[in-house]
Amino acid sequence: TELTEKLEEVVMIWTKQIRQVLVESEQIRREADDVGPSAELEHWKSRMSSFNSLLDEIKSSRVKKIISILQAARSKILKQWKELDGSVTIAANEAKDNVGYLYALDKFFGPLANASPVMMEHIPSLMNTVFMIYYTSPYYNTSEHMTSLFLKITNQMINTCKTYLCEG
Repeated sequence: TELTEKLEEVVMIWTKQIRQVLVESEQIRREADDVGPSAELEHWKSRMSSFNSLLDEIKSSRVKKIISILQAARSKILKQWKELDGSVTIAANEAKDNVGYLYALDKFFGPLANASPVMMEHIPSLMNTVFMIYYTSPYYNTSEHMTSLFLKITNQMINTCKTYLCEG
């Protein structure tokens, strides 16, 4: 029982740390007013990296051994642990999925940033891709994500026009 108590303390510390990561990942991002759409991709890539690292740690042999010992001891702390493990898995899947979908838009980011204000040739394909993401993504198809993406696309268009005007 002394070993079980020590291991439960360790798992409680991990639980607190993982909850903190999950809470921070859900906080509203503060970004510059003129940030472009490539920042959205970078955000999700960073989030994917963080959650994949956390998943790797959770799935490590050291953690599995501790969880196995606590399962044998029928520890009550395991219910919380399983819920957190599930939350981390969902967050990692969401980030991976969103990165995949945003990579479909990545090919438009360069032309959007470097084009003249007559960038209309790229707009229909870009909008079709955004529609495809909205229609097929299990995670990214929220009004919150779409609004953020459209705002960044618009910012990029405005920045491109400003650059063009300053050069001309």
